[in-house]
Formats: sequence, C-alpha cells, structure tokens
Amino acid sequence: MKNLGWAAVCLGLALASESAQAQQAAPASGPVANPVTTMIKSQLPRFEKNMVGAAELMPPDKYSFKATPESTSFGHMVAHSLQANNHLCALISGGTAPDVKLADTDSKDKLVAGLKDSFAYCTTALANVDDSKLSDPMTAGPFQTSRAGALILLSDEWFDHYAALATNLRLNGILPPSAQPKK
Repeated sequence: MKNLGWAAVCLGLALASESAQAQQAAPASGPVANPVTTMIKSQLPRFEKNMVGAAELMPPDKYSFKATPESTSFGHMVAHSLQANNHLCALISGGTAPDVKLADTDSKDKLVAGLKDSFAYCTTALANVDDSKLSDPMTAGPFQTSRAGALILLSDEWFDHYAALATNLRLNGILPPSAQPKK
C-alpha cells in the first residue's frame, strides 16, 4: 500500500515538473491576453493525448482492474473523466453538456469514444471563453465557486485523473503515454 502511495506521489511530481518545464521553455514574449483561460486551453491537448492514450493502452479485460479493493476501477475512472469534462466545460462555457449515458461497465470501445468526444466537446466549448468573466459565481457540484474556480477544478481533474490512469497502467506493466519514448 505504501508503494502505491509513493508511486502516485512520484507520478504527480513528474507531471508537475513536466508542466513547469514546458512553461519555462516558452519564450517570454510579453503579457499574455487572458492568462487563465490561455493556460487551461494550452493544457487540454496534452491531457487529451495522454488520457485518451492511457484509455487506449489498457486492455479491455483490465478495465475492471482496481489497484486496491477500495479503489475505483480503471473503467470507472475513464467514465468519470468524460463526465467531468462534459459537465465542467459546459458549466464554464455556459453551454449544455452532452447527454452521455456511459457507465464503467460499458465496453472499452464505448468508453474510449466517450472520452474522445468529451475532449472534443471541451475544445469547442472553451474556444470562446476568456478571462473577462472569471469572477462570475457558479456551482460546481457541491462547491460554490467562480468561473476561475471551475477552470482550476477542470485542470485539477485532468491532473488527478491522468495520474490515476497512469498508475493503473504501471501496475499492469504498461508504460503510460507521458512516459513513452519520444518518436
């Protein structure tokens, strides 16, 4: 159990380090218009690639895999991720979330397709979102927050969910997308 905890901590630090390195590598070209939404939108393609890649790498018979009996299954994390994407991107953009009825027991193909669709929806939904309404109040699940808070929650969800997916892949002897050698 301790090893699993350390693996999750190490993966989280690696992801944070990768994000910090990417930010430091970008040339300083002056002030960024809409710095909050620009950052979230810049994270979206990387998490789409990594999370969809993780969902594609896990064999179908391992979608019921749980790291511990108390953990959620890999399939549950994929289903939860796509639902979180749809809900939060609709909330942030003021749109209506797609009506997707998928469960963790659905086939790998359906869950992967749903996850891909949720990232496509987020890309479209967030396209016209800017920093002008960051202080607007909103309710994200049980939280009373602002649009800025919902954007931070969306980013947190991506980091958290990918860490869980990557940890489950590693526990099954599969190298996660972010650890794959560069091609």
